[in-house]
Amino acid sequence: MAKKKGNIGSSTIAQNKKARFEYHIDETFEAGLSLAGWEVKSLRAGKAQLTDTYILIKNGEAWLLGSHITPLNTVSTHVVADPSRTRKLLLHRKEIAKIFSRTQDKGHTCVPLKLYWKKNLVKCELALVRGKKMHDKRATEKARDWDREKARIMRAH
Repeated sequence: MAKKKGNIGSSTIAQNKKARFEYHIDETFEAGLSLAGWEVKSLRAGKAQLTDTYILIKNGEAWLLGSHITPLNTVSTHVVADPSRTRKLLLHRKEIAKIFSRTQDKGHTCVPLKLYWKKNLVKCELALVRGKKMHDKRATEKARDWDREKARIMRAH
């Protein structure tokens, strides 16, 4: 029997940490991404960014807007690489319909939380979210600071 390869490192490519701070997460989805060859190679090198990225539903299809994948200078020599192009998300029709109907409500939107590897495929974790108020953001920050302080106290003893 062949041994399985150990999972070296993390499967996460990029995270949208700002989204967890700015929004209440209601529901998450997993979507595939339609990518070009140079984009996959850049993602293997970890050259992706999800800040200020959002999901747009147009003509029954989901699109990822604002994501930035930096092209490697050794890979994209024969192709004109657009690092912030609009990328298609691969979702089931029912999931797209659910996202579309929920984003029509006031204060709701859909944002990507992270890009990660699932075996040899690139997946994007999407979330239906509601915007946080200022007092919610302060409470989140206060809880995070208290958890950090608690961990310091536990390490000291």
